[in-house]
Amino acid sequence: MVRGVTATVLIVLSLAYQVIRPPLPKTCGSPGGPPVTAPRVRLRDGRNLAYKEQGVPRELAEHKIVFVHGSDSCRHDAVIATDVSPAFLEELKVYVLSFDRPGYGESDPDPKRTPKSLALDIEELADQLGLGTKFYVIGYSMGGQATWGVLKYIPHRLAGVAFIAPVINYWWPGFPANLSTEGYYLQPPQDQWALRVAHYAPWLTYWWNTQKWFPASSVVARAPHIMSRQDMEVIPKMVGRRKDAPLVNARQQGEAESIHQDMTVGFGSWEFDPMDIENPFPDKEGSVHLWQGDEDRLVPVLLQRHIAQKLSWVQYHELPGAGHLFPYADGMSEAIVKALIVGQKQS
Repeated sequence: MVRGVTATVLIVLSLAYQVIRPPLPKTCGSPGGPPVTAPRVRLRDGRNLAYKEQGVPRELAEHKIVFVHGSDSCRHDAVIATDVSPAFLEELKVYVLSFDRPGYGESDPDPKRTPKSLALDIEELADQLGLGTKFYVIGYSMGGQATWGVLKYIPHRLAGVAFIAPVINYWWPGFPANLSTEGYYLQPPQDQWALRVAHYAPWLTYWWNTQKWFPASSVVARAPHIMSRQDMEVIPKMVGRRKDAPLVNARQQGEAESIHQDMTVGFGSWEFDPMDIENPFPDKEGSVHLWQGDEDRLVPVLLQRHIAQKLSWVQYHELPGAGHLFPYADGMSEAIVKALIVGQKQS
């Protein structure tokens, strides 16, 4: 009798594990996996990072920027290069290096991904491509994981940093409990549940966002209600500007290795609190900027205001009426780059 019950329990557990376990990634270049079409560098741990270079040639550039894309995106979506004129980049002698974050596009997955590992990936990528001792980093949305990471772990390599609507982790200890709770409950109920799962039960993230019983993450599902009025106005412009861009499936190696791991890393337990980071430029040899729209439905503005207040050395730019896609609005990418580079020269 006991043996029969034990066997039944083991079978049930085995079946449950099969349901919640994400499929193995379809690594680029592997049998049956997507092809490798991009230039890539091989990192010390054997993983490959795919990258793209834009702007002036790196050997002629006066300013070298590493751009970190957001969720459900890839190396081709470096808005600071794609939504500005070539003349603008040439005038400022700007070189832009974008790359597929691990598990996205054509970069190998990294099951051990953390904000620290992302920062070290950027440093190694920059070194292999010869960007010099210092470079700029601009991170958009979920690219904020890596951007906070570079401020924490490689501040000595930075010429300047810009955050564009960086995603907030509601569990950072530097937030007053009432404030993080208020920001958390501004999210749609389905996203509140998705974030709870990502934080408290990350091993269930894939199952939660693929099951059919409960609504999954709005971001994963690309639900239109997460867009602001300005976002909806910007989207047609984005589509028009990107009609000649390469069509790349950012999720082609598997959702578990890309968008779902973004959630577990972004909303997991970090080994540092960004609000404890010290000013990397005490002598004003560089600057840090944070850009945020006050009608962003993905990232609550009240939490960004707290971060800017806590880190007084961050130059905070709040944009009235702007949503999450504001860097695609006319003139915004130029403004972000100029504030980081030209503004720094004038300080």
